[in-house]
Amino acid sequence: MFQWSAQVRPRVSIAFTNADAGNLALHVGDDAGAVSRRRRDLERAIGVAPQGLRFMNQVHGNTVTVMDQDTAAPEADAMVSRGVPLAVMVADCIPVLLAGESPDGPVLAAVHAGRPGIANGVIPAAVDRMKSLGAVGIRAWLGPSICGNCYEVPAGLQDEVSAVVPAARTTTSWGTPGLDLPAGARSQLDQAGVSVEYSGPCTLETPSLFSYRRNSNTGRFAGLIWCHD
Repeated sequence: MFQWSAQVRPRVSIAFTNADAGNLALHVGDDAGAVSRRRRDLERAIGVAPQGLRFMNQVHGNTVTVMDQDTAAPEADAMVSRGVPLAVMVADCIPVLLAGESPDGPVLAAVHAGRPGIANGVIPAAVDRMKSLGAVGIRAWLGPSICGNCYEVPAGLQDEVSAVVPAARTTTSWGTPGLDLPAGARSQLDQAGVSVEYSGPCTLETPSLFSYRRNSNTGRFAGLIWCHD
């Protein structure tokens, strides 16, 4: 069910699911009842109360929403909470999980960082919102995503993104213009003073993970961050 999981702070754990957990997205044409059952199974596996995981309606923007247990699923690409469990869904974009500490306890974030989100600064926006809640000692975990060797884009799009995130410019393994989203994310986190503790494998190259580039009719796996006693 999990591609990678760990307890990353005394009260905080994270996990990235794989295809064994099934599709967790409601927007890809899957049966809604089956998706809901998979989400409940996932919550049970990590010890979160039913419907305790907060999901968002991801739109490739840079909106950050502060969540509590009563907040409806927002139209956003980043969520921040004071311990409310968070989930971000992907199938080539980066699921970025962040954890920091404040006088009131852990501050968590889950970020959907695709090409538009990286270019529009969704990661630094999420870090800034965490800091506004008093978070210090913020660390980041980058889940599986398409790698720079595999993510081919038109030259004009490469120029557009690398003009604002130079570290994202790369060449694919077959010699065409590409974008390295993990490198771009790491550069933004470094500029924000956030250390990266983990970076996952390439989704396109890993059969146990969903990849939109491999098959556009695919599901979504998730990055999860939650608190526990």
